[in-house]
Amino acid sequence: MAFDRILDSDKYLFWTQMLRRPARIVALSPSSTDLADAMTAGLGTTSGPVIELGVGTGKITEAMLRRGVPEHQLHLFEIDAKFAAFLRRRFPGATVHEAPAQTLQARGVQAAEATISGLPLLSMPGQVQHDIVDAAFGAMRPGGRFVQFTYGTSPPIERAVRDDLRLTWRTRGRVWRNLPPAQVYEFYRMPG
Repeated sequence: MAFDRILDSDKYLFWTQMLRRPARIVALSPSSTDLADAMTAGLGTTSGPVIELGVGTGKITEAMLRRGVPEHQLHLFEIDAKFAAFLRRRFPGATVHEAPAQTLQARGVQAAEATISGLPLLSMPGQVQHDIVDAAFGAMRPGGRFVQFTYGTSPPIERAVRDDLRLTWRTRGRVWRNLPPAQVYEFYRMPG
């Protein structure tokens, strides 16, 4: 029984998937509760729909639920089949899309309030960043925000992408209780 719980735990799944696909999973560990709380600040019982990209084991999803976001309002995008299956068991009321983030509009997601991203955007080519962020803003209502964390000290979306998509940003501060510490950014699309 105890061994079955270990095999079905989020940490075990995270580590096995990281060892199998190190280029796809660049974090050293799942997001901390502090980082998840910083990423989901401002969400609550009336929030939704909300998009989450690169969900992994669902630490940030848990934070949204703690804040009162209704589970049925969550659209979780995860391309790793094992993570996606885990998420379907863990969050049965959410819609889990086992698909690339760039396809979110084709999957019927629209008028979302926010996109919360755990994707390693800085490790992706500029065109892929552009396609993901553009798709997210296309699926959000006007004024929607794209929330992204980074372990670095500069914005996690390339300048050329920010300029082309007319993005402005602000930081929510550094989260020290995370491995490694992370900076949270909120991006908005300027009208025009």
